[in-house]
Amino acid sequence: MSCQEEVIRIGKKLEKMISSKNVDDAAGLDLLNSLKKQPMTLEVLQKTRIGMTVNTFRKSCNNDDVVLLAKALIKAWKKLLPESGSSSSKSSGTSSKGNSRNAAEDDDSSRGSQPPADTTSQKSDSSRDDSEPASSSTSGLQASYTADGVRLKCREMISNALRTPCDVDGTWDYDAIAATVEDSIFKEFRNTEMKYKNKIRSRVANLKDVKNPRLRENVLMGVISAERLAEMTTIEMASDEMKSLRAQLTKEAINDHQMSTQGGTKSDLFKCGRCGQRDTTYNQVQTRSADEPMTTFVLCNHCGNRWKFC
Repeated sequence: MSCQEEVIRIGKKLEKMISSKNVDDAAGLDLLNSLKKQPMTLEVLQKTRIGMTVNTFRKSCNNDDVVLLAKALIKAWKKLLPESGSSSSKSSGTSSKGNSRNAAEDDDSSRGSQPPADTTSQKSDSSRDDSEPASSSTSGLQASYTADGVRLKCREMISNALRTPCDVDGTWDYDAIAATVEDSIFKEFRNTEMKYKNKIRSRVANLKDVKNPRLRENVLMGVISAERLAEMTTIEMASDEMKSLRAQLTKEAINDHQMSTQGGTKSDLFKCGRCGQRDTTYNQVQTRSADEPMTTFVLCNHCGNRWKFC
């Protein structure tokens, strides 16, 4: 089992404990220890959104060991974020510039100005302890601001489609995901006319489809990104059952087409109901029991119309 699959499995167990409001401290501690052993990467962290789940689990648990371990995991995962590296490089660059300027004037003053910078960084680190990782909430989800009533209503529709009664508030950032989906669709059409609205309705209908819960789960887990959902076709969003049915119907249509076009006997006995021509080719196939007459399939060579002649 890959790291991502294992993290998703652990995340679902944690979510189940949160939703049941019956937190087993021992089981929760084991799950967090299992997470600690996983070779976590930024990609896995973003796709599984495990940071949000762990942070929500921490808030719903009163056991000190569980809370401390959850905080330690979140703090360790923060180090994977590129934002933390860029901020630290900026702070180090600022401090180096300040030190060089002070060194030109007085070495003692430059040394004296160093501790406040360390104190500030310690305060900022401690203030972030109780906050969840940035990647678990808004990483990769950047939608432009809008005050358009139609766009805001569409974002609300997508957000509601992502929610279910069994979801725990705070587990997923539904509004951020919905805003990114809507923003991607708007960038495609640059307006809120009929094509835009039809595409929004298509996303909402497929996310609400009770026969296709996999699509919604994949979007929330990050397996399907919000941008990818915005550009998916109806066939791509369909459930596995619907995809297999389409494949079966396509295969039958191909077989019918091959049966009508391969071989056959040309005749002018049949008149096409579409174009009125009598340039036809027919095949006879025993589709019923042996004592029944054969079924005749007719193809119009002029317009391509096919029909069954009984």
